[in-house]
Amino acid sequence: MFSSDIGVCINRPFQWHNSETTLEREPANMTATITEPTLSPSLFHRHLMDTVQPAMSYDVGDVGKWQSRLRPKVRELVGFPDGDRIALNPHSLWKRDHEYGTIEKLILSSEPGSDILAYLCLPANATPPYPFFICVQGHTTGMHHSIAVERDDNSIPMQIEGDRDFGLQCMARGIGALCIEQRSFGERRERHQDWISTHPCHDATMQALMLGRPLIGQRIFDVDRGLDYLETRDDVDWSRIGIMGNSGGGTISVFSAALLPRITHAMPSCYFCTFRDSIMSIYHCADNYVPGLLPLAENADVMGLFAPRPVVVVCGKEDPQFPVDGVRRAFADLQKIYRAAGAADRCHLVVGEGGHRFYADDAWPVMMQE
Repeated sequence: MFSSDIGVCINRPFQWHNSETTLEREPANMTATITEPTLSPSLFHRHLMDTVQPAMSYDVGDVGKWQSRLRPKVRELVGFPDGDRIALNPHSLWKRDHEYGTIEKLILSSEPGSDILAYLCLPANATPPYPFFICVQGHTTGMHHSIAVERDDNSIPMQIEGDRDFGLQCMARGIGALCIEQRSFGERRERHQDWISTHPCHDATMQALMLGRPLIGQRIFDVDRGLDYLETRDDVDWSRIGIMGNSGGGTISVFSAALLPRITHAMPSCYFCTFRDSIMSIYHCADNYVPGLLPLAENADVMGLFAPRPVVVVCGKEDPQFPVDGVRRAFADLQKIYRAAGAADRCHLVVGEGGHRFYADDAWPVMMQE
């Protein structure tokens, strides 16, 4: 118990004043209006979004010149590395026949300290050179979904939900596929730290931000290294090189298409949406975020870097993570860019009837026309 001359005593219980107690009158120059305090961080972020417009969003003018200004900025923000590349050193882990063709599991060297696993899928119903798609999964247990096998035993078939068997879909249509295991997913999940986050991407994303190499840029680099591998082959039709993926795979599909000139076709699923309506308003995985991007550009601007090449945007009418209204708003902005590039007929939107998944029966007929 202590007391002092300012009259503090801690052994006396606190007394609530009656609501009718008269308070000391405020000075005349102070407002008596009490408003609800804005304490949630999202309210401040919403204020910033309302007051700061992306400085490099496309408005009017020459699309090519606009792209040449924005693309290097996006490349810098994602931390895409420049300079010499190490040897790929491709090794085959196994090769098997499949009813649609052949599937081979490969390991490639991406950069010092990081190797890539991938499935090379070659169709039986076509002759080389093959068109190819790079296939990237989102937040699933890994690339094994692309060929519908168990992750820990690739000889055991498994049922795949949400049309995520991208590699098999390609093979059935006479298209080759390179199905890449993204960093932090599947067989590239974190297994060496003593204390590992329950979310597969969290540790890698946070560490990558501290190093100035955002995880999103590392994953784009792996896609580019996959393209390097395809260049070592003589059975690839370089006039038709696509990328596809759902959710986190859709993220990498958009950014890879925007930054990698060897990609000619893009089919991102359940990611393309205004940032405001999706990752800036709803809980999302940290690997979707690029520090400093929104003051420069919106999602439509990033995808617009791909114009005039063909894009099929896929979404679900009931997807709560990337709401369809936000998708339509972003797509309207993307259409504006494609019209200005003289390629309005190469920009497509496919809306499935369900939720957060790919819609093969709706999307592929549109892509195959391209």
